Amino acid sequence: MAIADDLKKTLTDPTPLYFAAGTADLAVQQAKKVPDLIEQLRAEAPARIEAVKNTDPKAVQEAVTAKFNEVLGAIDPKKLGETAQDLALRGVGVAAEYAVRAKETYDKVAVHGEQAVRNWRGDVSAEIVDIAVAVEPEAGAEPVSEPVAEAAADEKPVAKKPAARKSTAKKATVTADDAS
Repeated sequence: MAIADDLKKTLTDPTPLYFAAGTADLAVQQAKKVPDLIEQLRAEAPARIEAVKNTDPKAVQEAVTAKFNEVLGAIDPKKLGETAQDLALRGVGVAAEYAVRAKETYDKVAVHGEQAVRNWRGDVSAEIVDIAVAVEPEAGAEPVSEPVAEAAADEKPVAKKPAARKSTAKKATVTADDAS
C-alpha cells in the first residue's frame, strides 16, 4: 500500500505544475528583456569586431603558451595524489551544496508559479479567503425561526435508539468459541 500512497501523493501534488508555470512566467519576463539586449549588442558589435581584427595572432599564441607553461610548471608529481583526493572530496561537498541550492530554487520557482497561476486566474489572495471564512458564520448554523415551545407541542418526542457498537472483543470470543 505504500507504493499506492506514494503514487497518489505524487499524482495529486501540484508543486511540479506550479514549477512549470513559474518557469514559464520567468521565461516570459526574461524574453521581454531580449530586444534591449539585442540593441546593446548591435551598438557594441562594431567595436568588438574591430578589436578582434586588430589583435595580433602571434601575441595571442605567446600569451596562451606562457600560461600553459606556467600551469605545467606548478604541477608537483608528489602532491598530485593528495591534490586529486582533496579535489574529489571538495567535489562531493560542492555537489551536496548544489543539490540543496537546487531544491531551494525549485521551491522558490514553484511558489512564484503558484502566485502566477493565481494572478492568471484572477483569484483572490488566500489571506482574504481565510479572513472571510473566519468572519462569516457557518452555512449549517442558521438561526431557528420557530419558538422551541411551539415545535415541542406539534411533534411527539421520538426516542432515539443508540447506535449499535460492534466490539472486537465479542468477535474474538465468538470466533474462539466457534473454533473449539
